[in-house]
Amino acid sequence: MTKEVRDYAVQKTHEMMEAFSCSAEAKAAGQAWLDALDTENEAAATEKYIAELEGDIMPVEMLIAFAESDGGAQVFGPEKTKEVAAHAREIQAAGAKYCDCPACAAVEAILARKDEMLK
Repeated sequence: MTKEVRDYAVQKTHEMMEAFSCSAEAKAAGQAWLDALDTENEAAATEKYIAELEGDIMPVEMLIAFAESDGGAQVFGPEKTKEVAAHAREIQAAGAKYCDCPACAAVEAILARKDEMLK
């Protein structure tokens, strides 16, 4: 991977890890990838990291379903869950494929350059 792509991915990884909405699994994967940079394990760690991110990013349809579920009400609260679902429907109508929370936005940016990362 080029220095420019690497610097970009490192920046977005830090953004993801610092986001309130970042899962523990994604944080751990991000840290493992950062720790593997400049080692003999970098290529394998990059593949593993991308696979984790592809599994963690939330498609907007899943966000809507979650927000409207009992689990969503427990996480967001009964009033906020309606706002989250309405927001998700708005971004879906505008063409969004994924949740636009800070963590998912950073992951989407990283995944947009995954082919460059795997070079």
